[in-house]
Amino acid sequence: MSKKKILIVDDVPTNIKILNDLLKDNYKVSAATNGEDALTIAKSENPPDLILLDIMMPEMDGYEVCSRLKKDEKTNKIPVIFVSTKDEIDDKLDGYESGGINYITKPIDPDFLIKTVEEAI
Repeated sequence: MSKKKILIVDDVPTNIKILNDLLKDNYKVSAATNGEDALTIAKSENPPDLILLDIMMPEMDGYEVCSRLKKDEKTNKIPVIFVSTKDEIDDKLDGYESGGINYITKPIDPDFLIKTVEEAI
């Protein structure tokens, strides 16, 4: 069976590297550094099985990216897990309201991340 595909969306390359290093052995990982690229990849012929999405990004934040994914028939079934330093309850509620299925706060706990990804996929 082929590896499931995960798209990491974060404007900080170090954060992408951390997530990639934790997931690359078990998943096919790709990355986008902004919301527009994330939407393009999600709508491609080879969409991800899961998206790990940062919230605080320039131009389009993660909530907007997730809302757009959920409004599009082609991408609305892709599960989204927010990965963010924003850890207030309102931030988490905004994540769920925009269509996310889970919320992980940074700095991430590797075991928790892996378990959360396994559950989502």
